Amino acid sequence: MRYQAREVGVDGRVRLVLEGALTARDRVGVQDFVLLENFNSEAAFIENLRRRFTENLIYTYMGSVLVSVNPYKDLEIYSPQHMERYRGVSYYEISPHIYALSDNTYRAMKTSRRDQCILISGESGAGKTEASKKILLYYAVSCPAHQRMASLRDCLLQSTPVLEAFGNAKTLRNDNSSRFGKYMDIQFDFRGVPVGAHILNYLLEKSRVVHQNHGERNYHVFYQLLEGGTEEQLLHLHLDRNPQKYLYLVKGNCPRVSSMNDKNGWKALVKALSVIGFTEGEVQELLDVIGSVLHLGNTQFGEEEDGQTYVTTEMELKTLTQLLGVDGAALTEALTHKKLTANGEEMISPLTFEQAGAARDALAQAVYGRTFTWLVEKINQSLALDGSSVIGLLDIYGFEVFQHNSFEQFCINYCSEKLQQLFIELTLRSEQEEYETEGVAWEPVQYFDNKVICDLIEEKHKGIISILDEECVRPGEACDLSFLEKLEDTLGGHAHFVTHKLANGKTRRVLGREEFRLLHYAGEVNYTVTGFLDKNNDTLYRSLKEVMCQSTNHIVEHCFRRGELVDQKRPEMAATQFKNSLTKLMETLMSKEPSYVRCIKPNDAKQPGRFDEVLVRHQVKYLGLMENLRVRRAGFAYRRHFEAFLQRYKPLCPETWPVWQGELAEGVSTLVQYLGYKPEEYKMGRYLVLSEYPVPEEIGVIVIQAAWRGMKARRRARRRRDAADLIRRLIKGFIHRHEEYGPDNDYFLDHVRCSFLKTLRRNLPRSVLDKSWPTPPPALTQASEELRQLNMRNMVRKFCLAILPEWRKQMDQKVVASELFRGQKDSYPPSVAALFLGTRLGDEHINLKVVQTLGSEKVQYGVSVIKYDRRGFKPRPRQLLLTGSAIILVEKTKIKQRIDYDALRGISVSRLSDGILVLHVLCEDNKQKADLVLLCDHVIEVVTKVAMMANKVDQVNVSQGSIRFSAARSKEGVVDFTRGPELKVAKGKHGHLLVVRGGERGGEGRGGGGDGEGRFGGGLNTKH
Repeated sequence: MRYQAREVGVDGRVRLVLEGALTARDRVGVQDFVLLENFNSEAAFIENLRRRFTENLIYTYMGSVLVSVNPYKDLEIYSPQHMERYRGVSYYEISPHIYALSDNTYRAMKTSRRDQCILISGESGAGKTEASKKILLYYAVSCPAHQRMASLRDCLLQSTPVLEAFGNAKTLRNDNSSRFGKYMDIQFDFRGVPVGAHILNYLLEKSRVVHQNHGERNYHVFYQLLEGGTEEQLLHLHLDRNPQKYLYLVKGNCPRVSSMNDKNGWKALVKALSVIGFTEGEVQELLDVIGSVLHLGNTQFGEEEDGQTYVTTEMELKTLTQLLGVDGAALTEALTHKKLTANGEEMISPLTFEQAGAARDALAQAVYGRTFTWLVEKINQSLALDGSSVIGLLDIYGFEVFQHNSFEQFCINYCSEKLQQLFIELTLRSEQEEYETEGVAWEPVQYFDNKVICDLIEEKHKGIISILDEECVRPGEACDLSFLEKLEDTLGGHAHFVTHKLANGKTRRVLGREEFRLLHYAGEVNYTVTGFLDKNNDTLYRSLKEVMCQSTNHIVEHCFRRGELVDQKRPEMAATQFKNSLTKLMETLMSKEPSYVRCIKPNDAKQPGRFDEVLVRHQVKYLGLMENLRVRRAGFAYRRHFEAFLQRYKPLCPETWPVWQGELAEGVSTLVQYLGYKPEEYKMGRYLVLSEYPVPEEIGVIVIQAAWRGMKARRRARRRRDAADLIRRLIKGFIHRHEEYGPDNDYFLDHVRCSFLKTLRRNLPRSVLDKSWPTPPPALTQASEELRQLNMRNMVRKFCLAILPEWRKQMDQKVVASELFRGQKDSYPPSVAALFLGTRLGDEHINLKVVQTLGSEKVQYGVSVIKYDRRGFKPRPRQLLLTGSAIILVEKTKIKQRIDYDALRGISVSRLSDGILVLHVLCEDNKQKADLVLLCDHVIEVVTKVAMMANKVDQVNVSQGSIRFSAARSKEGVVDFTRGPELKVAKGKHGHLLVVRGGERGGEGRGGGGDGEGRFGGGLNTKH
């Protein structure tokens, strides 16, 4: 059986990685280094890492250790669905993941009721901080919730951006490097619900505040403030957005980083401070401290002829005293003088120019370092609540080797030595405990013990730290070189210590006179002694402490307690403080069950997909992975619970397949003996079977491949039979396709019908104007026509429902105009594209007296017209108004004629493109004078609206010749139409009105009577 592990690639596509199959193992490697055949080969170890890294499988087990390779890209393997997938699942059941380690640690804490810890290590840029974030996120999302859970989760997650802003910086190897060690205890109650947390910080790199190497930056918070702070905040702090103006920010010559957005970082920091519970006053005082550090860096000194030192930047000093809340004169005095105590008497001694600069830098480091400690305490207050069980999370610096290594690298590598010592010790202890639990005899394992290196550094009176402390307090002129000489005298014969003086000729060429070399477990490191004494002293003059204790800034006042001034005891040196805190940390970790995450950086360029074997080999060495693997494989490396072992391999033995009915231990013993294991190659424990190597996969592959090939062959034969049967039925149906539907052609005809319907579905008309329709087969002609009509009715219905009311009215009018004039009047075709307007006259064009005369009658349409007199046909400009009940003819302010719709007998127009229309009225109506002869530029629109409003659509006449109209009660007038080059309306022969207009049709209308005339008289009512 093959185990399929589902992985998601960075491009979003789902890939199936067959990690358990031999065919895939060549590509993706083994998911547990313990199963490597050549476990003593470093090359095989690194090759397995490379294969998995190439396939975006960044996690690999090594027993209880999780090895993680930084992919330098986002992988879609951290979603809530992935969290749920690993929740409650056995550690080795599915592919390696940091969620699996997190869940396994959590379940171990709940079941054993014993505190746990997760140790994350690796060099800068290997992904330690991201790993700790993923673990915190897993616990925050997947653990049971309670009333305070939402608040605690937010505080826990939001503590990360705060600590990153104040404790992380851009280095040559990592754009977001943690420059401090962090240990966090996550506290759980008896139900496994997170109820609180507590953070410890170690060895913040305070020297970075005042100095950065080329290509590096100061801590993120300074750049975030300058880039993202509001104008009001910067104005209050007297800061400029340009970081180049501040000496503490320009030494690395790297004000911006392409991979980071300082403005977004500032927004995240402000939000996080609010969530954690910082008040506005605390945030403002915190900003004052940050600003004071920048102004302190810009504080400059001068030197008088007599050697006296003075402050040259008065404005900076004034701003500095304002932000720190201290007395300006006292601060000036403290920066340029120091207090000395001799025989109980205090003396004031001036500082040299160099000493004043060093005092200024020491104050900046002390203010920032103590503020960072206060910040951690403040976060702890928001997370404080004791629980019954604890999971510790250690995110601490890894082994560091730079071109120039100083006091910070010495402390960091000392920490790595202690952690490696703990790592080996706890690994051996857990191995021994597991053997004892299973009742298997334990045999001692040979390994390299780095205790000799730890003693070299920390041993009392003889170790490097003790010698450094002695040199710092020694009377006289102590310096870094005298410290180096003292090391040579004391440690000269040690196998892991070398200096230029003690080295052979070959080593002297690469070792400077101010350097010493330690042979760490991870390799050789050269340390430059320059600055060791100053950094270990961490000196801050008493006079500066006195000034800071008087501060009105509550944060500064809290950081510089007055008790320091009273206590006459010399404070511990920095290295000793670090050693003591590290000793407490080791005791804490020893009391817990450990799990490990070893982070590896694949390349120095931070490029995805690039695997630098030389760099990876170096990290594998100093992380002690090969040493741990040898310890793990020294005994019985392969271990499985009886049930899991029997379930996986029972198909290989006839006696255990398909179901084993007896005891699990007996079944496992039967299976192992059948597989040919020798007695010395395995041990049966109480719950586990332990062996030197796993069951050879080749045995299982033979059985599995035989079953799989047989199944594939049967499937292939069945598909071929089905395909042949299908082809025969289609051919037979095609031959009998013209016969009645029956067994001989039913499949073919059904296929034809189905194909036509599928084709029809893909090619349905898209609009009512689309008349296309697929040609149906003969058997579906009638059904096709029915479907076409149904589809057309459906499209028409959808089209009508989608029409807006105003467009519906427009279309109704256009339809009436089409019925009246299409093919009848020459001016109709040009009018089709033009919209009919609601009115041609606005309210401002109709005289107010006319509106008052009409009263409640509302004008629904108005247009300007020319009216021709019945006598002499003299043109008169008029306004034609349509109301709900009548046609109104207006001359300026006077209503000249009103024609009720009931009195309207008909409307006549010519077939030419002129604008003449005649409104015929009833002669019996005494109120009416006679028919109206009008000329209008919009005759199609006017006639359509009049006909519709008067309900006289059937009374519209398009005359093919002359139009007769009633000129008086007993007289009749005639309008003759003829074609010509331009419009002309005038009195013609016989007293007729002659209208000349160009037209498109051949032939001309004639005046007079005859068949070509349209008349409304003598009972004649002609419809076009």
